[in-house]
Amino acid sequence: MTPALQEMFDAALVAHGNAHSPYSHYPVGAAVRGGSGRVYAGCNVENAAYPQGWCAEASAIAAMVTAGERQIVEVLTISNGELIGTCCGGCRQKIREFAALDTPIYSCGPEGLRATFTLAGLLPHSFGPENLLD
Repeated sequence: MTPALQEMFDAALVAHGNAHSPYSHYPVGAAVRGGSGRVYAGCNVENAAYPQGWCAEASAIAAMVTAGERQIVEVLTISNGELIGTCCGGCRQKIREFAALDTPIYSCGPEGLRATFTLAGLLPHSFGPENLLD
């Protein structure tokens, strides 16, 4: 892993460890890098009024927006299990709001990188801000 990717992985791994997933038992940590180069992390937080929780990617995006940034240049997620975990459909659309179609999305397990995608690969023919009429 490059030092920049390791920085994102480390932030997402800490977030993964803080996930609140007592219902799905599927902790997820995420990190997004903003246009400034700063990394923002988030974890999934479930709620007894399922599905009123939020995803790790949404938490990381919210941290980025709260800090005043509006551009995602890369995304990394960490999830458990043998299968490669990717962003859910809702989070793919949330990422789309702030990222270009060629934005890399890294899917990791706690052991490291498992797969790399682009946003366009995960959300083909997407609807984005440029589709809206003025």
